[in-house]
Amino acid sequence: MKNWVKYIIAFLSVFLFRLLPMRAPNVEPIMATLMPIGKNYDKVFVFIFGFSSIVLFDLITSGLGIWTLVTALAYGSVGLGATYFFKNRSGWKSYALYAVIATIIYDAVTGLSIGPLFFHQTFMISLVGQIPFTALHLLGNVSFAIVLSPVIENWLIKEEAKSVFLEKVVMVS
Repeated sequence: MKNWVKYIIAFLSVFLFRLLPMRAPNVEPIMATLMPIGKNYDKVFVFIFGFSSIVLFDLITSGLGIWTLVTALAYGSVGLGATYFFKNRSGWKSYALYAVIATIIYDAVTGLSIGPLFFHQTFMISLVGQIPFTALHLLGNVSFAIVLSPVIENWLIKEEAKSVFLEKVVMVS
């Protein structure tokens, strides 16, 4: 039995962090939270976590657009990837590795498609603009992955272990 209260707390914490003023736009704990969620929850709920993180934020801040659909699908897919990558992996090194791989793929898919396809930018302008964005995104995601992801994983596992223990106690009674 998964703890849905912790899932909601994690989701709301990510959302509220993203609302902080004066922070770099791509330094956020979505991926750092999504990875341990991917290790501990069903694929559908991991996809929903990534997808909804983007949709809710855009809905509240900038409004919905085609970029919302592309980035939400991409972050949902990052979550799905995490369910497979972390099936038999754990620890800060694994979180850091996945953060690097997923950030580069995510930024390539979103950053190199949205501008040229929907806003008539040239591919070269999108690529040149994407480089500093991705560098900062990597720095944020890898830093959060190293520090935050193991803490979230432990938090989720402890609750899961408690739930299993309580279920066994109830069955014995």
